[in-house]
Amino acid sequence: MDHFPAGGSQIAWWVMENRREYFDRAKPVLDRVKLLIFLSEVQSKQWLTWCEEEHIKLRSQPVIVSLSVNDELAFVAGISSSLNTPTLTTEMMKAKRQALRESVRKEFGLTDKDMLVMSLSSINPTKGQLLLLESAALALERANEPEQVAKGTQSKIKNLNGIKKEKISLSVRHRLRGSARKMKIKSRVVDNPSVLSATGKRKLLFSANVTQKQDLKLLLGSVGSKSNKVAYVKEMLNFLSKNGNLSNSVVWTLATTRVASLYSAADVYVTNSQGIGETFGRVTIEAMAYGLPVLGTDAGGTKEIVEHNVTGLLHPVGRLGNKVLAQNLLFLLRNPSTRLQLGSEGRKTVEKMYMKQHMYKRFVDVLVKCMRP
Repeated sequence: MDHFPAGGSQIAWWVMENRREYFDRAKPVLDRVKLLIFLSEVQSKQWLTWCEEEHIKLRSQPVIVSLSVNDELAFVAGISSSLNTPTLTTEMMKAKRQALRESVRKEFGLTDKDMLVMSLSSINPTKGQLLLLESAALALERANEPEQVAKGTQSKIKNLNGIKKEKISLSVRHRLRGSARKMKIKSRVVDNPSVLSATGKRKLLFSANVTQKQDLKLLLGSVGSKSNKVAYVKEMLNFLSKNGNLSNSVVWTLATTRVASLYSAADVYVTNSQGIGETFGRVTIEAMAYGLPVLGTDAGGTKEIVEHNVTGLLHPVGRLGNKVLAQNLLFLLRNPSTRLQLGSEGRKTVEKMYMKQHMYKRFVDVLVKCMRP
């Protein structure tokens, strides 16, 4: 734009971040582009507030273009996509997905009574994995107490008629790939389908030497991610070493982009992002595409995607949210039919709003607007 100042009048800038450091880098040229595109309303409002503070006048009102579930994941989830063929229909993919779910859960040592809670992201304080562990430990402590929370929460869940408790199916087997060389805890890295307990002994998940049966299981990733904070991982491992009952229920998985098998094996997804939350949260809509209810923080883009008591349950950020998250985990553990109901509504939301064609249509509208004088 320094060489061709007028060129800015045809530039649309799609902003993916919501942290102040990225705004500070961008602010010298924000008033020179024709249009800013954001992923969520909360991100747009935050950047507009910063622009106002810095006396930056934008050339036009920003627009929202959310991300979408890619065709490969939609295909495996049994949602209509460009990859479907007459021999690989959505119904066929649902059946394949169910077969893969059963296979993966069997290798994990899970039974139909086990609720697998999954959270996939880089491991650092902003993603809140330690707080998730604390909440899970609290939920396990309360698992044998009388069901007080469940009734109160149940009454708030919308009674949605016509929801089929359809079994979720899967396709081809996806091998976990990734590198753990950045982690200095190699003994705790998961080899798929073998897993390691948090205490470091290689064994199949929840093997016979676990004396007390536990229904709540937790799958955490992503080991080997370049964004992981080793000190934070060690803090988590230290917490698990002091909570043996929970440590036997936690599995770590390598960083991987091939997550269809994991989504299929899971029953609940947790996005526990802290602070200002996720800019958007693509994993949230991916989990919803696989019929998983989402337990998320009431912050950032998550609260725009997850409709509380309809497609999932929200909780506050920070340790104040631990008790609520524990209650929500326990509620879903005790109410599998509600898990299916929330997950079914989430899947419908994705099919209506977060498929590739929806994103492309919004983006084309932006480009047309940008090319107008």
